[in-house]
Amino acid sequence: MYLIVGLWNPWKEYRETRHNVGFLFVDDLASQMDAPEWKKWYQWLYTSCILEWSKCILLKPETYMNLSGKSVQACASFFKIEPWDIIIISDDLDMEFGKVRFRETGSGGGHNGISSIIESLGTKDIKRIKIGIGRHPHMEAADWVLSKFTKEEKDQLEDIFIEVEKKLLEKISSD
Repeated sequence: MYLIVGLWNPWKEYRETRHNVGFLFVDDLASQMDAPEWKKWYQWLYTSCILEWSKCILLKPETYMNLSGKSVQACASFFKIEPWDIIIISDDLDMEFGKVRFRETGSGGGHNGISSIIESLGTKDIKRIKIGIGRHPHMEAADWVLSKFTKEEKDQLEDIFIEVEKKLLEKISSD
């Protein structure tokens, strides 16, 4: 069983921001897979689906992004999922918009949500799929990640999510 986590800030004003692209993907995946309605438990929302013959729990932490580790650790413990079976979907400020990359391990790389998860689980060996949101040349990073996608960027999300799903399925089928 896998735990697939879409990182986000769960409040309405952040819903369609760049920082929430992981959540937007997981939400899209749940919809595509006709997953059951999201359920609330502790500090997370979850549902399930089958990918590549593997049961997957889809998770949206309901903490601020910087405290995502609390929800991920509690959910993994509840469902008895080991850290090596967790895949985090998140934004990456240092990759150009739309680029998608898979990593098996590593530091938080400046992403406080990833750092929180690493700290809570006690390991850097956490799989992640990073979605590039790029940097804005005239905005502070915190303002940029909390800004909304342009219409042109929103129009590209479907193709980006296809690439994310492809990487996710490749990883699950290779395990």
